[in-house]
Amino acid sequence: MHFFLHVKRFSLTLFFSLFFIAIVQAQTGTIQGTVKDATGNLLSGASVTIQGNAKGTSTDAKGYYTLQITPGTYTISISYVGQTTQTNTVIVTDGAITTNDVTLNATSDLGVVQVIGTRNLRRVSTETPVPVDVLNISDLARSTPQANLNQILNFVAPSFTSNTATVADGTDHIDPAQLRGLGPDQVLVLLNGKRRHTSSLVNVNGTPGRGSVGTDLNAIPAFAIERIEVLRDGASAQYGSDAIAGVINVVMKKNVNKFTASLYGGANATRGANDFRGGIDGEQYQLDMNYGIGVGKQGGVINLTGSLLTRQRASRATNFNGTLYNIYNAIEQRALQGGTNLSSLFRNINNTPNTNQIINTIKQYAPDVAYLTQQQQTDIQAAADIPTLQGLLNKDVTNNELLFRGLERRDFNMRIGQSELQSGQAFMNTQIPINGNHIFYSFGGYGIRKGNSTGFYRRPNQNRTSTEIYPNGFLPEIASDITDASIAAGIRGKLGSWNYDLSNTFGNNQFKYGVENTANATQGINSATTFNAGKLGFTQNTANLDLSKGFDVWEGLNIAFGAEYRMENYKITAGDENSYERFDIDGTPATPTTPANMLPTDFFGAARPGGAQVFPGFRPENALSESRSNVAGYVDVEINPVKAWLLNAAVRYENYSDFGSTFNYKLATRIKLTEGLNFRGAIATGFRAPSLQQKYFNATATQFLNGVPFEIGTFTNESKAAKLLGIPDLKQEDSYSYSAGFTYKVPNSSLTFTVDGYYVKIKNRIILTGQFARPGGAPIGDLLTLQQLFDQANATSATFFTNAINTESKGLDFIASNRFKFDNFSLKTDLAATFSKTNKTGGIQASEILEKTGNLNNYFNEASRIYLESAVPRSKLSLINTLTVGKLEIFVRQTYFGTVNDPNTADVNSDGFVEGATINGQFIAVEHPKYDGRTITDLSLGYDFNKKFRLTIGANNVFDLYPDKNLKIQTAANPLPAGGYGAPGTIDLSNANQFEYSRNVSQFGFNGRFIFARLNLSL
Repeated sequence: MHFFLHVKRFSLTLFFSLFFIAIVQAQTGTIQGTVKDATGNLLSGASVTIQGNAKGTSTDAKGYYTLQITPGTYTISISYVGQTTQTNTVIVTDGAITTNDVTLNATSDLGVVQVIGTRNLRRVSTETPVPVDVLNISDLARSTPQANLNQILNFVAPSFTSNTATVADGTDHIDPAQLRGLGPDQVLVLLNGKRRHTSSLVNVNGTPGRGSVGTDLNAIPAFAIERIEVLRDGASAQYGSDAIAGVINVVMKKNVNKFTASLYGGANATRGANDFRGGIDGEQYQLDMNYGIGVGKQGGVINLTGSLLTRQRASRATNFNGTLYNIYNAIEQRALQGGTNLSSLFRNINNTPNTNQIINTIKQYAPDVAYLTQQQQTDIQAAADIPTLQGLLNKDVTNNELLFRGLERRDFNMRIGQSELQSGQAFMNTQIPINGNHIFYSFGGYGIRKGNSTGFYRRPNQNRTSTEIYPNGFLPEIASDITDASIAAGIRGKLGSWNYDLSNTFGNNQFKYGVENTANATQGINSATTFNAGKLGFTQNTANLDLSKGFDVWEGLNIAFGAEYRMENYKITAGDENSYERFDIDGTPATPTTPANMLPTDFFGAARPGGAQVFPGFRPENALSESRSNVAGYVDVEINPVKAWLLNAAVRYENYSDFGSTFNYKLATRIKLTEGLNFRGAIATGFRAPSLQQKYFNATATQFLNGVPFEIGTFTNESKAAKLLGIPDLKQEDSYSYSAGFTYKVPNSSLTFTVDGYYVKIKNRIILTGQFARPGGAPIGDLLTLQQLFDQANATSATFFTNAINTESKGLDFIASNRFKFDNFSLKTDLAATFSKTNKTGGIQASEILEKTGNLNNYFNEASRIYLESAVPRSKLSLINTLTVGKLEIFVRQTYFGTVNDPNTADVNSDGFVEGATINGQFIAVEHPKYDGRTITDLSLGYDFNKKFRLTIGANNVFDLYPDKNLKIQTAANPLPAGGYGAPGTIDLSNANQFEYSRNVSQFGFNGRFIFARLNLSL
């Protein structure tokens, strides 16, 4: 609260001080005019520059611009995304007004003034010294099969990767997004040039991006977006923390007096639908609306967007081929039919006064299990105690029992694939001129998303299944309730010859966990089936002041500097007690000292785990509210010593309240070698502060490793458990990067090429460790303390966030674009490709304790290496052809997604051994399945009935391609840590045939063909 008061006072004082400064200006003339497209629509945000002069501006919401300049003859250049750049010569005289109205024609050349990569307000994307992609989302959203921002970018920007996760807790509901194969938290997202807040969710399950926190791009409706600028270069010196891989700037629409709407519907029409039974699934319906309201007489606008989405689940599960029912389950079912709930007669099978009643009930109903042999019936009736019955009843009778209950194995299928989702979003973008020199602006939005995903099926024969409530087991569900809110407000304009921008940006994301169709196994028949499991929250507030000015020095000089103050808060709210607690047989919360005979068990004596199945709630010990602040200042200089040579230098200082200071720089250059041919290059340092989520997230969740459930506790880096195990303190990531490339525009043609190579080295990279097992037996000293800490968290193993490794990434990006225009038709072709590689370099950065205890391969394990290096495609190509014939548009896109590796290990070459290698003194498995690349084809046909209506139909993945399948059950020998191989054992990446495809990689998904129709309305 104190932070907000300080920001308010600081912002108001600074604003009014700047606003009332008196500026005395020299006698000038004026250039003014409007900018329209070929259809007569006024273009807001068009760039207006004067060649050979530092002055420049952009059009307002009504397409109007004005420039004051000393008398003379000038060449005016006007550009806009997707339109031709037009140049005119104008003569300016003292005190006179010269009108220069311009009409632009459509083109594929994206030479538009941008926000990112430069602070020069008149720099266009083809002139920058670093690679920037400008994507016209408002056009793409009309033609592509994809409707949400993550998927639109995934198929159009090769350096961008994002896919939906499955059976990954909260990550099923928020899709991690990566740039250049680096982490989701190593790319900075801006909205209208202002820092966007991240999600409150940290990814802790087995998915690409594990251990990171990203920005939820799908919280921004694509229909609210005009264009997206993707800066593919390190930019921490310009924008601060997180911009190691690059920056994504989302620019919102500013249309005025125009209503547009889109009605979208589609579904998976694929052989794999409904667990490979065919038909359709994953239906999606989306309604989007946008309207701009003119305000005042000076070109003000309030642009509003609303979006509603409903998405049904899609599943690609196959039938579990293991044991579902044992004889005890069969007798229990017969007893239920007879009015007796057998499992409710005891809480701990080894400590119950009802032993005789249990034995007699089993003997009473066993004869009703008609398929048991006579010998089995005789043995059951002769049993005199529970241990004898345990041995007799723990036999697989799945097939017979399914037949008796009228069920099939597919009735026990998991839901593997796209989660259910309903969302509503409302966004606004406002700019209102105060006078000719100052504009008030504001933008932001509010969104609600409700999701539903599932975990592993809890089978009747498992100790975590409350068969007294669910005789056939149950599929537990995570019901998410996500809210996302943001608001930015500021004032920008001119104070004399200086451009200024004073703003404040607020953002908040909350993720509430609900757990449904589940139970707390330690509560038995008294358990609820729906739980409030708690909530995550993240708040960010950023105040900025930016100043810039162009000078008529040499061939142009632009100086920019500014300051930033940011506050962040991370909050965990505990869930209901029965969502997280492990109860004893008396219904009292258990403690680490509770005797074993007081803890609930199943009939076979296996201890029942506490908490709601699929996601145990956050405990009061997990609850927290932690904040930090940072202050930053930067200077950014661009200079053209000669017309063909551009130099850029930026430095930035930041100080964080929780880990200290950092200083970063960037140097970049662009040289015009010949007409249309440019060389560009940059070197930069960067940094990323550990997110508050990484510093403070702590919880216990059920994770399945090779089909076996474990209660994994995530402990904070500052916890006592971390210190006892020797986990080093968290610190910032540091990076060093350089890039070099060429841009070429063929003279008298629309054909353009860009080629850029890059190298990024990251020191002290933050990862989520592998699992550290709970100390067993009866330890003493520190091990006893550690055991008790695990027990207090109901955890069987633990993970931690830490700076464990250094990495280097290198790659090559290529883009080519051309447009052919003839009398009756036009063809636009865009080719983009990326080739990248990331590797861990050097040794593991660990403590002496970790080395002495032999825990280095738990600290950074082999699976973590694969997640970093090859779980996402390292090559990706996109070829888009758009043919327009009259009112008909044919859109064809082919996207190649390269090979990926599974983090799990197996006997891939079928030689009977899982290949091993000696790492950190231990012989470990390093043979990983490789899934080959695929080329996915998208096709759409769009028809403009008139200027108001457009209908588009088409499909994503027209040829219904799927990834390579998981390896099935194998028998092979695994490496032994001390060397050599053990006895052959079972390896099963499909988890008893349930996962047809890997859920641990991000390639192109496994939903199959998706067909769609979209109706666009424009009034």
